[in-house]
Amino acid sequence: MGYCFGGSVVLNQARLGNDLAGVASFHGSLSAAVEAKPGDIKAKIMVAHGGDDPFVPVEHVTSFIQEMLTLGADLQFLNYPQAKHSFTNPEATEKGEKFSLPLAYDEKADTESWNAFLEFISD
Repeated sequence: MGYCFGGSVVLNQARLGNDLAGVASFHGSLSAAVEAKPGDIKAKIMVAHGGDDPFVPVEHVTSFIQEMLTLGADLQFLNYPQAKHSFTNPEATEKGEKFSLPLAYDEKADTESWNAFLEFISD
């Protein structure tokens, strides 16, 4: 599992075809650093995405989902439309205000995505 940059790392580990049971990304980049081919991805994938995250535009979301469908990946994509980047970090709102960044904690999205993750790893 990974958050932010770590989220993009775990997704690319799945794209590389590493022998992983599953990967989970929380508010991570969805862009591919490596190109996978159908059948490469062995891991099931869970993505928890903030729909109001300007660091990951809608076009990236659409491309990512299409990529995963084309590759035949076992994907669970959770979209929290009101959530901004770093929605799982209780300090995000303060940091976002301090540095004028679009970061904000979202307790509902944090709780729901964590519960989804716990279910994801129990399968």
